[in-house]
Amino acid sequence: MERLPQLIIILCLFLTALSSVDARVKSVFVFGDSLFDPGNNRYIKNCTLQANFRPYGSSFFHHPTGRFTNGRTVADFIAQFLGIKFQRPYQELVHRILPMRHHHKRLLHNGLNFASAGSGLLRDTNKDAKVTPIQVQLQQFQSLIAQNHIHKNQTSKSLFFIGSGGNDVFTYFVYPGASKMTPRTYVRAMLREMVHTTGKIYKNGGRRFAFFSIGPMGCIPGRVLIRGASLTQCTHKMDLMVKYYNAGLKRFVSKIPRLFPGAIGVYAAVFDTANKYLDNPKIYGFADVTRACCGAGPLNGQLQCGLRGYTMCLTPNAYFFWDYFHPTEHTYGLISKAFWAGGKEEVWPINLKALSILTRNITLPIP
Repeated sequence: MERLPQLIIILCLFLTALSSVDARVKSVFVFGDSLFDPGNNRYIKNCTLQANFRPYGSSFFHHPTGRFTNGRTVADFIAQFLGIKFQRPYQELVHRILPMRHHHKRLLHNGLNFASAGSGLLRDTNKDAKVTPIQVQLQQFQSLIAQNHIHKNQTSKSLFFIGSGGNDVFTYFVYPGASKMTPRTYVRAMLREMVHTTGKIYKNGGRRFAFFSIGPMGCIPGRVLIRGASLTQCTHKMDLMVKYYNAGLKRFVSKIPRLFPGAIGVYAAVFDTANKYLDNPKIYGFADVTRACCGAGPLNGQLQCGLRGYTMCLTPNAYFFWDYFHPTEHTYGLISKAFWAGGKEEVWPINLKALSILTRNITLPIP
């Protein structure tokens, strides 16, 4: 009997796929931080968190794009799986395209990316760096709808990616005492912002959501910036906070059909999927899952890649981490495949490929 809900899902997906030869979505809107930022920060005046210099982008684009990795991000890989072009940065749209006042609408047919490196779910996270918090990213999205640059007919047929929270957790530990909240209160504040963001997108037509959990922050090379962090072991306290947030996020995803009728959310288990690679590196083509390929200092995590004095490895694809904070393109590629076509241990309750071909609402089981 416990297999019945899964069989119902499979049958519904099969029938909906038959009902439309080309049912897959062609548009994705992205909100989040540096794991998704395609170059928004490079257009923001006085923003100090940048990746618009070499060797960022060197493995795929062969020039820096503003992405905080050596190539494509998860959003880029999923766009390729969907057969659409990469989403443009919102800031490029408003600074270079909209002022031209012609042909800009056709540039939005595949969606748009609002993600800003360094941003968080909480407004105060890295605010001195002039990044764009998710609340402002949401306002940017709403303004484009109000100005008829994006129509609700498009949003209702689009995927919405939301991936944020890692910077909130990291800053909590880098600046101990800066927040007066306990870890659990802090996480609950983060989750409230996620619920608020989802509700606003829903009111503007969004119906298909993919929520990306926080990865193993305690294992990033940049942990060396935290006083007392171990060079040989992951920072347990930070990962405990991450797990608490991720559990709350998954509970929220399970409630979406009830909270937002007609909507469906999937939970992309970044933490568990990444740990699978970290625990079995050779199986997945990694020679080093501890140090960053590019950077300087202990674990190559003390100095950002590209800054004066950095060093770079010869084979980025053999490394899990590209720089002090971010994965390599190879890692992003593995994660993207897992979320696109993987099982419920990686992406729950259905994968992104299944989500992209839904043409009518279905009822999903609650955990």
